[in-house]
Amino acid sequence: MHFPFGKMVIILENFDVILFDLDGTVIDSEEGITKCVRYTLEKFGITENSRERLIRFIGPSLIYSFTEFYGFDKAQAEAAVAVYRERYSVTGIMECRVIDGIPEALKLLSESGKRIGLATSKPEVYAEKILKAFEIEKYFDVITGAELDGSRIDKADVIEECLRRMGYPDRKSVLMVGDRKHDIEGAKLCGVCSAGIPYNFTEPGEFEAAGAEYIFDSPVSLARAVLRL
Repeated sequence: MHFPFGKMVIILENFDVILFDLDGTVIDSEEGITKCVRYTLEKFGITENSRERLIRFIGPSLIYSFTEFYGFDKAQAEAAVAVYRERYSVTGIMECRVIDGIPEALKLLSESGKRIGLATSKPEVYAEKILKAFEIEKYFDVITGAELDGSRIDKADVIEECLRRMGYPDRKSVLMVGDRKHDIEGAKLCGVCSAGIPYNFTEPGEFEAAGAEYIFDSPVSLARAVLRL
């Protein structure tokens, strides 16, 4: 999907702070997440082999996903998260790869003086390990995620905390980049603009329905638009 280049040049030149989602935006985490979800559901007597159902867990918080997709109550969802982390913290965390174009995009933005933040619903401690393992941690001024105790899991809460750590920049100068509607909706709640980059898990029309201001076809095209290259 493309956004008219002329309009991007006029508007995107004013964004000085770029926030990125992690799963589906910076890394392809399908293997690790889906294997851990399948592992968890089996512990609860549920056999799930549908990729379409499993990839729904990529993006939103685990509590939301187990509740929304499988009808777990709060106690069951919390127990499911604990089981999920049994596998994820040991094996699943590294069952991922950096999405094509991300290193180049981050390098372009960073070297041009843009401030870059990570805003993910994944626990912050996991996000830090992943970025460090793939040697892209250096591009981020701030890394913000959820807490392991279940707090700060909503996207808007994560974005707000990221902005706080960045010294509350002018919200008109902030662009939130993600691959799912939760990123777009979180940005709107925080009063910042949003851009969608479709990936394997993005549903057709998802960005438009959520109200994304911009849609790009790759991380590099976004970086080049921001920098007017």
